Parts: sequence; structure tokens; C-alpha cells
Amino acid sequence: MMKKQSKPAVSQTVYTGRVPNTPIQFLGTTVKPFWLIGISGMLATVLSQIISSSISLFIGRFVDAVTVSQDIDVYAKWGIAFIVLNIVLFTSIRISGFLSIPLGLRQNKHAFGLLKQYLFAHSNGYFGDRFAGSITNKLFNAADRSAEMLMMIYFGFTRLTTSLIATAIILFLVNVWLSLAFVCILVVSLVINVLLTKRRRPYVIDYAASSSKYRGQVTDVVTNIQAVRQYARADSEFSFLNGHLLTRNAKDAVQWRMSEWNHVVNNVLATILLISMVGGSYVLLTMGLTTIGEMIIVMLLMYRVVGIMVDLGDWMNRFIRVYGEVEEGLTEVLLPHEITDVPNAHSLATREADIVWKNVLFEFGQNKVFDDFDLEIKPGQRVGLVGHSGAGKTTFVSLLLRQHDIHGGSIEIDGHNIAQITQDSLRKHIAVVPQEPLLFHRSVRENIAYGNPEATDNEITEVAKKAQAHEFIMDLEEGYDTLVGERGIKLSGGQKQRVAIARAMLKDAPILVLDEATSALDSESEVEIQKALHTLMEGKTVIAVAHRLSTLREMDRILVLDKGTIVEDGTHNELTKNGGTYQKLWEHQAGGFLKDEQSLAA
Repeated sequence: MMKKQSKPAVSQTVYTGRVPNTPIQFLGTTVKPFWLIGISGMLATVLSQIISSSISLFIGRFVDAVTVSQDIDVYAKWGIAFIVLNIVLFTSIRISGFLSIPLGLRQNKHAFGLLKQYLFAHSNGYFGDRFAGSITNKLFNAADRSAEMLMMIYFGFTRLTTSLIATAIILFLVNVWLSLAFVCILVVSLVINVLLTKRRRPYVIDYAASSSKYRGQVTDVVTNIQAVRQYARADSEFSFLNGHLLTRNAKDAVQWRMSEWNHVVNNVLATILLISMVGGSYVLLTMGLTTIGEMIIVMLLMYRVVGIMVDLGDWMNRFIRVYGEVEEGLTEVLLPHEITDVPNAHSLATREADIVWKNVLFEFGQNKVFDDFDLEIKPGQRVGLVGHSGAGKTTFVSLLLRQHDIHGGSIEIDGHNIAQITQDSLRKHIAVVPQEPLLFHRSVRENIAYGNPEATDNEITEVAKKAQAHEFIMDLEEGYDTLVGERGIKLSGGQKQRVAIARAMLKDAPILVLDEATSALDSESEVEIQKALHTLMEGKTVIAVAHRLSTLREMDRILVLDKGTIVEDGTHNELTKNGGTYQKLWEHQAGGFLKDEQSLAA
């Protein structure tokens, strides 16, 4: 029985919406769909803190009532009330805790979803200029730290704010002057904490950026560990990474010391508050303006408030660090997209695949790669691209895939300007077999099925056979279920290339791009692969880039590019007889490959 591959959840990868790039706005956007859970949980937190703060008032009144009446029944009634009060307290705390679980998880998932959609819509240039590890680190900083920021507000901010307000109200009920003194000192404390936190913010962001860079450097070294070993550069790489680590730690030390000074300031303010409240209540007691119970209320409240003020400083220190990491991550991930779909872009729906380049202008820096470039490739035509490095072959493929936007003219497929259609629909109509196969650290089966997630096991096996991959796959320890390692490191170059060819076969797109598709194969395998490629190319428009000119002999047309210009256009037989560039290149073949320009000049 044929088994279908499980189809992953499909989502639009080209994100055209707006994602807020400030931490608070981003958090608001990602938590908005779950506002009911959030509000319910925060209300439970507020209730727990009101009860917790009220216990001080309860105990003070309890003491006065028992002292005055000396009645055991009075004690029993107050004792039962005390138990009930604590039961409500514990219940509200647990309700808040349980509601925080779905809130945190759903917000985190939503945050990751928005950021991944936006990140995946960046151009090749964005990823080419950055470390993969650094990008990943920034993504996780923005998403995970925003979830942490949510929990800090959900529990910390709500708890601290409610406690301080409840304390001020209780002190007002006990004595107006004590409550005024408390509010004044509290306002001063908040102002100082806000100023200190703002002063620390740029240092936290600087540290977060340094940390992301260091992690990116480590990932880069680990990714290229084979080169490190082959060139015996472990010691130098260790020193290189250690230098980045020392820089990161130095920046961490600066912001960390500022955090400790914030604690010192809060401890001083807490001490001033403690002296003011205890001293003030003592004076009131000696003047007969308060009771022993109220004195106890003040003492218990101050014991609680001192802890709150210490927590406030610690909370603000942790909050600004998390805030800085979220901000640093959002700043990098949410850079404007270089290539975007136009408003109301339509999807490409074609099987003809007529490709036309009209007056195309493309500049890279100050260099005009293509200038007023014209070309038409008929449906089903097989076209080879030849030329030395820098001739424009790779750029040609990149522009067709719209990995860069042209600066003038148009590229059309069946009359549709590719700049006016969605990027996803364009690329779904083009299958690419690259020179360097791109494999995931997944099973061989999953890598082949990437071309068509709906494919059955039988269909996967069939294309593997056509790509001359089935035999070596069956020799692997777990056959098609064998994990290939990061970037396919467990497979040889030729094996990876065959998997990539099988994947392209399974995609069955109307346009096929072969970018040195057989360069990693030995001659014997190449002959068999060429047979499979001929089957694959039937009924498709084909663009084949190759240095091994023998692979292009049966192409309908061969275009010789030189500095973005077509200098020759014809079949293999025609071009090898006209005494032009192609004939010279053919005559200078070495083992089936083109020599570079320096070798030719020599």
C-alpha cells in the first residue's frame, strides 16, 4: 500500500503585513488574540495581592479585637476568617498560575510565527551578509524574550503595582500622615528607578548585540569544523572566539555593575522608608494617636514593602535586560524587505513556460551586469549557458528566480511580468538543481519529498531510481529513513547531488534550472544521470549552466555570455565550427571542465 508523506502546515512565506518593531508594541500585537486569558489571569493576580496586602490589616485588627475582649470565641471567629482568607489567596494564585500556561505558550507561538514569516521573506542578500547562528539567536531573543517579558508584566508588574497601591490604601486607613510619607518616598523611588533603567538600556542592547555576534561566530566555526581540522587551525579559532567572548563579557560586566548599583539605591530608599514608617508609628503610639494593632499593621506592611522595593529594583533590572534583547532581535529581524510582492500580486498559473527578457537592466554596485538585455526562450526549449566567471550566468538564474529585482525592463513568463506575480507562485513553477546541493538534517526520504510533500513512498523510490540514487540509499544503515546530517554531511558530493536531482524530479515544475547539476558526479554516474535528466527535461523549458561542456551537447541552444552580453547563440555543433568563443572553450577543456581565464591566458 502506498503511503503518503505527511503534509506540513502551509503558511504564506512572503509576509506583506506590518510587524511592530518596538518590544511593547510587538508584545501587544502577539498577545492581543489571547486578551481574555491574559485579563482573567491578571485579575486573579490582583485579587491575590489585595488579599495578601490585607492580611497585615487583618492581623492588626485581630490583635486589637482579642486584646480588648479577651474572649476565646472572638479568637475562634477571627481565626476561621483568617483560614478562609488564605484559602481564597491560594486559590487566586493558582488560578493565575494555570492561566499563565496557555497565555505564555500561545503568545510565544504567535510571536515565532510572525517573526519566521517575516524572516523567511528576506532576500538572499540579507542571509548572505549575516551569520546563520546570529540570525537564529536574534529570532529566539525576540520571540522567547517577549514571552518572558509578558510573564514579567503578568506576574511581576501586576503584583508589585497592586501591592504598592493596596499598601498605600491600608496606611491611609491607619493614618493619613503615614500614607502621605509612604507615597512620597515611593514616588521618589519610582522616578529614580526609571532614570537608572533608561541609563542602563543602551548598555544592555550593546551587550545583547555582542552576545549574538559571538554565538554567530561559534556557529560559523562549528559549521566549518572540517576546514578547521584539515588546516589544523583549532588553536587560532579558539583564540579568535575567545577574543569575541572577552568583548561580550566586558560589555556584560558594565551593564551588570549598573544593575548592582540600582540595587544599592533601592536598598537605601527601602531603609529610609523603613525608618520613616517605624519611627512615625512609634511617635504616634507615644502620643496616643494609634493602637498596638495599628503599630503591628505598619510593621508588617513595612516588612512587606521593603521586600517589594527590593523586588521592584530587581524586576526593573531584569525587565530592561529582557527588553533590550527583544529590541535588539526585532531591530535585526524586522529590517525592511529588499524584495516584496506588489499589492494585489496574482499567482502564476502556467504550464507553457515561455520566458522573455525585455530590455533588462541590472546593476550590482557600480557595475552593469545586464544592460538592455533581450532574450526569448520558447516553451520546451533546452538552453545552455556558458561563460567564464563573472559572465553573468549565476546572476541570470538569480534574476529569473527573482532573488534580486531588476532596475529596468522586464522578465516575463507566458506574458506575466515576474515582478507582478507572487514570489512563491513563481518559484513553485521552477525546479532548481544547484551546484551545491541544499539538504536538511532530516531523512533521505524527507529530503527527496521536499520537492512534493504529497508524494507517496513509491513515487519517492521511483524518482530515486531515475536519479541513480536508490542503490546507494538502500546501502545506508536505515535506507530512506537515514538522517543525512547537517547540510547532508553524511553523504558524498555525488550522493547529495543525486538526492537533489531526485527532489527536482519529484517537483515536476514546468521550468527546470540545472546549475552545474552533474559537476559532483564521476563520469560513469554522469552518463546514467544524463539519461535521467533527459527524461526529466521532456516537455519542460530548461536552463542549464555548466562548465563541463559535454553536458550541453544535446541542448537546443547554447548561449555564450561575456560580461552580461550574449556573444554567441547556437547548437553545440554550430558553435564548435564557427571559430568563436565557444570553440576555443571547447578546445581548452581539461577533463570535461572549463579552465579559468588565468589558466587560458597562461
